[in-house]
Amino acid sequence: MREATLMFTKTSASIVLVEDHTILREGLRALIELEPDLKVVGEASTAAEGVRLVRGSSPTLVITDLAMPGGSGLRTIDELRAVCPNVRVLVLTAYCTDEHIVAALGAGADGYMLKDASRAELLQAIRSVIAGQKYFSKPVSARLVSGYLRRNDPASDPCPRITEREREVLTRIALGESSKRVAMALCLSVKTVEKHRANLMRKLALHNTAALTLFAVRNGLLPTQDAERCFAEVELTRFRGRLEVGSGAAGNGAQDGLIPAAV
Repeated sequence: MREATLMFTKTSASIVLVEDHTILREGLRALIELEPDLKVVGEASTAAEGVRLVRGSSPTLVITDLAMPGGSGLRTIDELRAVCPNVRVLVLTAYCTDEHIVAALGAGADGYMLKDASRAELLQAIRSVIAGQKYFSKPVSARLVSGYLRRNDPASDPCPRITEREREVLTRIALGESSKRVAMALCLSVKTVEKHRANLMRKLALHNTAALTLFAVRNGLLPTQDAERCFAEVELTRFRGRLEVGSGAAGNGAQDGLIPAAV
């Protein structure tokens, strides 16, 4: 665990990061520390480390994931509130399901952001939550409104446009299985699997495997541990791609994502 010295100006807000994926945590720190009014005072890679760190530093804000080694993010939020009642909590996660959002808010989260948010939106969320406001990513806000509207509709489904077979294929694609392996597991031909893949992309208006993976993660089609791993792999691939386009192009794109090109 990395912990910075607790020295900051009166106008600086102190922030603790709780995130088990190193590359995302380092990207967040690099992004935040470009802002003169924000300061990362500590980092934790597990829920228990995060609680201990907050107990010792009493930060203004904690940015935490929902799926963490050593405990769930929901329980972590409760524990953070117990050791530091005035701390503000911003959830930063890959999940955009009604269940995750409602549970996080019920546990006491002050904001809920998705990990593919832009740099500008993340900073806006951080400052809003620090100021005592609630903040939600646009997709999260849409989910909350949609969930409210369909609360009395038992037939509602997070992905009603796809068939059960397409859902099975999508889940296995998101887990990184090849078309041949999916075909063997589901007793289908490779050609049929490829047809299902094409239909999924058409129905969901998605254009590659990474987008299909993110859809599966956000709609709760994968177990928690698998979802976090798959999301991290997608983000790592994107990060490597930015590095490969050259320092000039990467520098121009640094404002668009959570992981600055300079990391």
